[in-house]
Amino acid sequence: MTTILVVEDEPLIALALKAELEDAGYRVVTAVNGQQGLEQLAEAPHPDLVLTDMMMPVMDGPAMMKAMADDPELASIPVAVLSSLPEATIRARAKGAAWILRQPCSTDEMLAAVVRVLGETK
Repeated sequence: MTTILVVEDEPLIALALKAELEDAGYRVVTAVNGQQGLEQLAEAPHPDLVLTDMMMPVMDGPAMMKAMADDPELASIPVAVLSSLPEATIRARAKGAAWILRQPCSTDEMLAAVVRVLGETK
């Protein structure tokens, strides 16, 4: 089963993303900030995709992405960024993002992006 790590500090958004992804057949694990996300990533097996917010306390999305890129075991895991920041700001700060989703976005848009990043056919 495909596993997605959702890294989101807003509990209602994290809960909604988890429910939507699980309804679509994915296994979902969550973290409330980038540091906790890295702790989740340290556990095996690694998720197939990370879906992260940009702005979070403790460690933000770009810092987590940099740490992932610097770790040979994590560098190949695709990361999709979900944020309400302007796209130019996201692109400048979230180097290496496989996909950018601007909030608010619909469930269909989010799921379509997940399918594209994972290379699935659904």
